[in-house]
Amino acid sequence: MRTFQVLAASAVLAALAGCSDGPKFAKVSGIVTLDGKPYAKAVITFQPLGGPNNPNPGRGSSAVTDENGRYELTSDENGGAVIGKHLVRIATVGDNMSVADPNTGSADGAPPPGKQFDPIPAEWNALSDKEFDVPAGGTDKANFDIVPKKK
Repeated sequence: MRTFQVLAASAVLAALAGCSDGPKFAKVSGIVTLDGKPYAKAVITFQPLGGPNNPNPGRGSSAVTDENGRYELTSDENGGAVIGKHLVRIATVGDNMSVADPNTGSADGAPPPGKQFDPIPAEWNALSDKEFDVPAGGTDKANFDIVPKKK
């Protein structure tokens, strides 16, 4: 009976060790700034980029910046992000959006009066082509300085 218990325990441990074929995660944190100032209430997402040998590299990770612009990525129950190359998107959380004053009108290129707009430019969110390579050892230097184009 003792031999059976040892064999069963060994089989369970071997099965658990075999489950390590999934994506590997590493801790990722940093600071988001807008015009050189820490930016609070921005949602930052890292989406792993697949390739021919790995078309499904794993789930994305995300975080919301604090009042100092700091964030730490998480993905479901995993802390951090999948090791490898990611597409990065940064956008403002809804209650931090700017609103044009309907009583004063708007300058050229500004959104229509009373409409919300994101002070973070589209090339950082909807049109993002920004990439970041998550190293195996993780990083606390995944910093992003957003500088909107001046009109």
